[in-house]
Amino acid sequence: MNKTKILMVCLGNICRSPLAEGILRTKLDANQYTVDSSGTGNWHVGNPPDKRSIAVAKKYDIDISDLRGRQFTSRDFTDFDHIYVMDSSNLENVLALAQDQEDRNKVTMILDLIFPGERVDVPDPYYGGDDGFERVYKMLDEACDVITQQIS
Repeated sequence: MNKTKILMVCLGNICRSPLAEGILRTKLDANQYTVDSSGTGNWHVGNPPDKRSIAVAKKYDIDISDLRGRQFTSRDFTDFDHIYVMDSSNLENVLALAQDQEDRNKVTMILDLIFPGERVDVPDPYYGGDDGFERVYKMLDEACDVITQQIS
């Protein structure tokens, strides 16, 4: 049986997308689904998630400390069935690498699942305090519930 492959994308792959990856992994059967994350930028390739993302995930019994940053590439369109981006900037950067409409159809802004058509960004908590990470966690948790319902 082929696994359904899901990719979460943010800017640096150290705050939002690793959190989304960790959250969604806890909601899906690993025998049926593969969840990964990447960033549109290359600054944090090979680095672990931000310590604040690791801490908020741990608070909810999710361990993302072993994840490592990687950059989104056009090959991800071949490797993944669904690509969820965190904000409109990520959306533009990912779509710029799309080869065709089939690629573009795989890409969704993750909060469109909760606020259809409103183009709501998941705020980047990097430059804020710990409460920003908590808010982002709750948004992503809700969006991941919708993903789970849609693809199960």
